Amino acid sequence: MRQRRIGDTGPVVGNIGMGCMAMAGWYGKRDDRAAGQAINRAIDLDITLFDTADLYGGGENERFVGEAIGRRRGRVVFGTKFGCTWDDAGRPVGVCATPAYCQQACEDSLARLGFDYIDIYYLHRVDLDVPIEETVGGMSRLVEQGKVRWIGMSETKPETLRRAHATHPVTALQTEYSLWSREPEDGLFELCEELGIGFVAYAPLGRGLLTGAVKSLDDLPEDDLRRHIPRFQGERLARNRELIEAMRAIASDKGCTLPQLALAWILNKQANVVPIQGADRVPFVEENAGAAEIELTAAEIARLDAANPPGVAAGERYPDEWMDEVNR
Repeated sequence: MRQRRIGDTGPVVGNIGMGCMAMAGWYGKRDDRAAGQAINRAIDLDITLFDTADLYGGGENERFVGEAIGRRRGRVVFGTKFGCTWDDAGRPVGVCATPAYCQQACEDSLARLGFDYIDIYYLHRVDLDVPIEETVGGMSRLVEQGKVRWIGMSETKPETLRRAHATHPVTALQTEYSLWSREPEDGLFELCEELGIGFVAYAPLGRGLLTGAVKSLDDLPEDDLRRHIPRFQGERLARNRELIEAMRAIASDKGCTLPQLALAWILNKQANVVPIQGADRVPFVEENAGAAEIELTAAEIARLDAANPPGVAAGERYPDEWMDEVNR
């Protein structure tokens, strides 16, 4: 697989990375055997950037992914996140990003992972009760201690990112970005380029919506997180399905699948972005990895842009109460 560097001074990784949230059972019942096979197949295919968070499964996903990577740790660049708190059932309940919590959360993550250090340690969500300079100061001490190599931010507005970077160099910004979530094009990409910060795009396939696999809510398990996301509900899903069908013609002309097209659009349009796909089954990992070799012409990118202008998707990417925690 081709490679690209995260930011000016960050690690070099495969063009496509792997997000592990789905393996925590947020999209339905967990299948650890299949997910473990998917992780190892991804490494075989030179997918080297892996990403999770302490929130996923209330720490359980870190434990699972750490065990699955095991002795292949030296072949991957591993990122995890802190800052979101959860209850005994593993449900998010708030945000805490004090320096003391940062220190303890990192030590807890390392213990669950079984790793000596974390490559990229992200602030999952900004804590409005703690100045970002204090939070990043706590993260910088983890770098000094050798527990973290680089620090990152997630879902952060430009002003906050600039303040964070002035406190300690930020290597990566992780935010949702896809054909249907184009908000980072409105200033964030320019700021990242100015500051030398890499961009890691989560949900590049719209949480599976851009694959065309979800035709109705009946396709989703009762405990699937996506049942709460506006884009998957009612008339909005029907409208989004129409948009997906229109994209099939473009994928057919290109000789690729819908998910490959969506990933290739990111890779060809944004040279400094690494998308982290969330496949938890080997066939899907193999399919998505194929996107790294697809080249799109300027005319093909323009065709996709015209068919999917900013704001084209029906419904927000999160419910209102979750949107309150992004772009802080």
